[in-house]
Amino acid sequence: MTEHGEQLPEEVLALIFCYLPLPDRAAAARVCRAWAAAATCSAVWHDVNISCDSELESLLSLYLSSCLDHVRNLGLQFEPSREPSRRKVKELLTRLAGRTPGLRRLRLECRGEKPLFDAGRDVLDAVHAVCRDTRALRHLNLRRLPFTLDDALVLQVARGCPELRSLFLNNDTLVGSIGPGSVLTLLEACPHLHALGLHLASLSRPALETLAAPDREPFELLVLRGACPEDARAPPLPDEAWAALRRRHPGLVVELELEPALSGESVTRVLQPAVPVAALRFCLSGDTVGPLRFASRHYAATLRTLEVRAAASAQLDAALEELAARCAGLHEVHCFCLVRPSVLGAFREHCPRLRSYTLRHTPAPHPWRPTLVA
Repeated sequence: MTEHGEQLPEEVLALIFCYLPLPDRAAAARVCRAWAAAATCSAVWHDVNISCDSELESLLSLYLSSCLDHVRNLGLQFEPSREPSRRKVKELLTRLAGRTPGLRRLRLECRGEKPLFDAGRDVLDAVHAVCRDTRALRHLNLRRLPFTLDDALVLQVARGCPELRSLFLNNDTLVGSIGPGSVLTLLEACPHLHALGLHLASLSRPALETLAAPDREPFELLVLRGACPEDARAPPLPDEAWAALRRRHPGLVVELELEPALSGESVTRVLQPAVPVAALRFCLSGDTVGPLRFASRHYAATLRTLEVRAAASAQLDAALEELAARCAGLHEVHCFCLVRPSVLGAFREHCPRLRSYTLRHTPAPHPWRPTLVA
């Protein structure tokens, strides 16, 4: 503990203030000049998470404005059903647009219910402004926005963010409005992109070929979500195109999220043998056993995470046990229906790298919590 009259170095104070909630940072800045300097220095504001439902009540002020130039990585949470929360997120994004040197990473997350028929145009317009005026943006994550994203947004990102490294558009929407053409334009305009999240309908063979080009920088992560009618109607991507992409980027990881909107035929089109699937999440209205058996045969070398939401059955248990025996590299397995005890035994026996699982054989209240492997 410091003696009376002693002052901690500014860098130590800044390190402490990094862990404070925003209202506490604002309060610390009013204590004295030394604390004000530490609370407003760039190190404190480099990485910021802001909840627009409460924390900004007194923070959109001279204090916050003076710190926005230091923000590089920003996470914003808001409630779309509350007008004050929406207004704050729009105002903050508008203030951040065009700052120099500006944002590097932006993640938006909606909490609570989205009002019926809400298109989110006001929030999306603010995102457009950031993408138009923040050329240094490298990471944009919109997967937690419940609004329908469209071609105009993707093309704006392509025009305004040439340094982009990651973009996640695989959000929970009932309509897929991002066409393959705009994604292809994005890939051509952003040569440094190494992680991409899309709905199935937004991906095309030309996009895979562009990613597999000899001069393309290493591409690391592709997250594909099938959750709307457009995804169910998407044409199949040939296995040879996936094989070429995998040869060009041997470290590529693919995550598949397949929802009830996909029919059994659609799932069969998606599950190509050459796709290097590392995470597979099933919540299907039809057959789940067939896709599980396919995964155990073709993704044994790459599969690390499995999540299944299905009706309990002896056939499902058998498919899970077969998968456990083949996929020794699994880190996580979560099945949200009751399974027989032998299923858990199979994963514990055959998967030495297993870190967590949800495999219950007796009823329990929801939500089910995963079990960590010691």
